[in-house]
Parts: sequence; C-alpha cells; structure tokens
Amino acid sequence: MTVRTILLAAGGTGGHLFPAFALGEELGRRSWRIELATDHRGDRYGTGFPAAAVHQLSSATMTGRSPIALARTAFALMSGVREAMALLGRIKPAVVVGFGGYPCFPPLVAARLRSIPSALHEQNAVLGRANRMLAPRVSAIATSFETVKFLDGANRAKARLTGNPVRDIVLEHAAEPYPTLMLDGPFNLLVFGGSQGARFFSERVPAALNELPSHLRARLCVVQQCRSEDLDRVADIYGHSEIQAECQTFFTDLPARIAAAHLVIARAGASSIAELTVVGRPSILVPLPHALDNDQLLNASSLARAGGARCIEEKDLDEARLARELAGLMEAPERLAEAADAARGQGRPGAVTALADLVEELADKKAVGAA
Repeated sequence: MTVRTILLAAGGTGGHLFPAFALGEELGRRSWRIELATDHRGDRYGTGFPAAAVHQLSSATMTGRSPIALARTAFALMSGVREAMALLGRIKPAVVVGFGGYPCFPPLVAARLRSIPSALHEQNAVLGRANRMLAPRVSAIATSFETVKFLDGANRAKARLTGNPVRDIVLEHAAEPYPTLMLDGPFNLLVFGGSQGARFFSERVPAALNELPSHLRARLCVVQQCRSEDLDRVADIYGHSEIQAECQTFFTDLPARIAAAHLVIARAGASSIAELTVVGRPSILVPLPHALDNDQLLNASSLARAGGARCIEEKDLDEARLARELAGLMEAPERLAEAADAARGQGRPGAVTALADLVEELADKKAVGAA
C-alpha cells in the first residue's frame, strides 16, 4: 500500500496550530504521512506536533501600508513561495491544507502552481484576510460556522461545513457531565486568554473577585492563565485576598481544566470556542478588541445566541460588572447547567473526521484524474 503524504500549513498561533494538530492525529490513524509547514515560530507550545517532518518557510504578516512595509512583506512571501515550490517537488504531497494566516500563503500558492489539490480551513465566523486572498486559489474551503462573513460567490460554492477540529486530548473529555455545583460548595473558575494570555484578565479578574462577598470568595477555586510579566503580581493579589488560586503562563492540560470548571472566562478565539462547546462548559466571553475583522466578536455572539455563553465586550466590562455577573451565576447553579447543555449543543466533536474525509476526497479525485 502506498503511503500518501499531506502537507499541513499553519502559523505559530494556537488558533491555527491546534486544528492542524487534530487533523494530523486523525490522518495519522488513517496511515497518512504528515508533514508541517510553518513560520519561524514553529511549535512553540511544545505540543509534540504529530508530523514526520517540520519545515519552516519564509513568511510575513502585513503590518503596515507604507510602500516599504508592503514591499518587505511581498518579498518575504515570494521567498516563501520559492521555498515551498522546492519543498512540494521533494515530498510530493497528495494534498496541501492551510489553516489560515499569512504563513499559509507560500504552500498554498505553490500547490496551485504545481496543480496539487488544496484546501483552506477557516476557524472563525469571518473569512480572514489571508484566506480571502487564498480562497480563489484552493480546491475546497472547510468552515467552522454555518455562516461565514466574506465567504460568497464562487468561493461559497466550494465551501463545506466541517466544524473546527479539536485534539484527541479534548475529545477525551467530550462525554464528561457538567460537574455538580452546590450553593455552598466549591466553585471552579477557569480564566484563560488564548494561547498567548490576556493582560486584561490579569487586571480585571482578581479585582472583581475581591469585590465578591466573603461567603462567595471562600467558595472560589481559581485557575488562571497569565502572561509571564503578570504572573507574580496576580498570584500575590490572590494570596492577600485568601482566594485559592493556581496561576501559570500556559496549561498543557487545558482541556482537563475546562472539563473541571463550573464557569470559564475567556477570549473568543476559534479554538477556545471549539473546545468549550465540545466539552460543554458555560462561559463569559470577552472578545479581543480592535481586531481587524471583529472575528472574536462574531464567534462569541454566535455562541451567546445559542445560550451557551455570555458575550461582553471589553469596553463594557469593569470590575463591578464582572463581580455582579459572577455573583449572579455562582448563586444560580441551574442557569449554569442550562448554559453548559446549550454550549455542548453547539459542539462538533466529529469535525476532525469530516475534515479528514474532505482531504481524502480531494486526494482520490486527483488519483482518478491522473489515472
């Protein structure tokens, strides 16, 4: 049996890397050879990406509109395309799949030039800027939401709703029931800001928890992700407040922490939404402000409409409001349980299977065409 090779292209953010990781796990079970193309950041989260080889290609993100900045970005991307052309010539993948961001640009453009089937996976409820450029050049577009802003015309015709794949360590917790919550019992609160943390949470959450009545503070068991520069300060605040808390810069076992939580406070990145809904846990989502396309606001609003989350924009969330929200939820276990069910109802644990099936369809079509 001939082993087929797939090249996955993903930048060094968790939102792009984690769904690529999940697809790699599934295709590995189907006896594919997995190779990863990424930028200089690589796998900086120590996930042990399931790839036989990792290739770093030149890339750049558009950070300015000046002629010099645009020329610098264009030069880096074209250098990456040349490198990707050579790489595809060596490894001869059956399919190339990109997961968004400018690091996907060189491999997917090279795939088009070499007539190799390709696919884009869009994790968010809005088609990202790099993906908008690449969409006309790929064979298929996999989406995570039923409605995706900026996906229209001919691009919509080649779109398929698969959902956002989550890793095996997330799927392991998909069937765990919502933890029992008693009015006088421990309340497990998980706070994280995506793969890079969020300073806003380090500033607002400890202050808000300090405003809670003493009987509610005594129930709290807080697990909070912090940026490295905020870690000691946040830990000291909790220590002086006598609130039980564990603070780290990154949790490698985050899916288990999600499963144990009664409530999650988080940003609204696509991978965070996918994991919260597959595990089925209620959340207060605070979308990252000032994003170019408001992708996190659209993600959070979609889950909030389904009843699985509260979506509160950062500009509207001061310490007093957050304290009121938390106090109300801590004293209403039935509301949290209902939100947990609603969140689970939006989860797509079969997303990775659907995406892997799409990859194999593209590979089979190529094989039939070649024959």
